Amino acid sequence: MGENSKIEWTDHTFNPWVGCTNISPGCDHCYAESWAKRSGLVRWGDNPRRRTSANYWKAPFAWNARAVTFGRNHGHRPRVFCASLADVFDNQVPSSWRTDLFALVRQCEELDWLVLTKRPQNISKMLPRDWGDGYPNVWLGTTAEDQKHFDQRWKHLKTVSAAVTFISYEPAIGPLRLPAQGPYPDWLISGGESGGQARPAKPQWVRDLVSDCRRFGVAPFHKQWGTYRNNPLVVEKGMSVKSAQHIDEFGKGGGLLDGELVREFPSHRRSASRQAA
Repeated sequence: MGENSKIEWTDHTFNPWVGCTNISPGCDHCYAESWAKRSGLVRWGDNPRRRTSANYWKAPFAWNARAVTFGRNHGHRPRVFCASLADVFDNQVPSSWRTDLFALVRQCEELDWLVLTKRPQNISKMLPRDWGDGYPNVWLGTTAEDQKHFDQRWKHLKTVSAAVTFISYEPAIGPLRLPAQGPYPDWLISGGESGGQARPAKPQWVRDLVSDCRRFGVAPFHKQWGTYRNNPLVVEKGMSVKSAQHIDEFGKGGGLLDGELVREFPSHRRSASRQAA
């Protein structure tokens, strides 16, 4: 966990602490829980979270110091996924830890911090007092593995002022469509589940959702199919997995959608308060 992440939509990962509790079907095959079992560093579930070391917390300062050079070389500000092995808005985390985290975020203002949670109902009460209309370098997102969980979680996130809001439809384990009326997130990530126990994701789910994004001005980012058993080249075109691998090597299980790599980022940031519909 740290510099030069392999996750397609971020550059670095930062975990101010590790540990979480599974709260919905999307958590059933959680990679972070698997990591915890392998490492033995923290027990998953209703157990104390483990704060990472003071030395580890120094890494964002180094990324921040190199941010201008990074931007020249890559064409965008460095993106930091926070947190891949925890949840910033977990109510089992000491509030002082969050205070320290947001202080770090403020100091590392040349980094864009992508904060993804399964607990958007906690965001408003856990944001720092000086949040205002949002820190300009923080993107707030929530996961939604299907329509039910999108409807439950987006209603909370859409009321929070943020520079960028986003949805992570990963693992996609059921269909999801955007509503006919906004407001809408600025960005939507999609991805099938990976691993030996991966549940199926249908290509049409992603196709329909990308169409919704195009219609409503949301930037779509299809990360991966998770497994070639979900890849439309196999599911719809009848190719063998081996043949599909030669054509589509973008991410786990490939990532092409109808021959196109759909990986867009939001092109604007909001500065005014968002209002619920």
